[in-house]
Amino acid sequence: QVQLVESGGGLVQPGGSLRLSCAASGIISSFNRVNWYRQAPGKERELVATITSAGSTNYVDSVKGRFTISRNNAKTTVYLQMNSLKPEDTAVYYCNGKDLIVGLFLCKDCWGQGTQVTVSS
Repeated sequence: QVQLVESGGGLVQPGGSLRLSCAASGIISSFNRVNWYRQAPGKERELVATITSAGSTNYVDSVKGRFTISRNNAKTTVYLQMNSLKPEDTAVYYCNGKDLIVGLFLCKDCWGQGTQVTVSS
């Protein structure tokens, strides 16, 4: 069974930084893409950033130039570096993997449990 676990959320002042981590339950031998979504209270879930198996990245316009999605060389973790945070970035952030193969397990559409990010003075 493939599991994704997010960490790194917390309370930060406007202008501050956080790095979110999405750790898989083992080495990711193959994947289609990994996404970071966020959902603020009363709002729909929003796709924030994507990284593909080829290393291509894409971002929603509101975070371009401030957020960076990356993966570690050990192929176990995907990160979301968030700089110049704004109060409107406050949300629960979720990691989502498409067509993940970890060990002998395939997960077509995996989700983590989410991590809260609060940007407030």
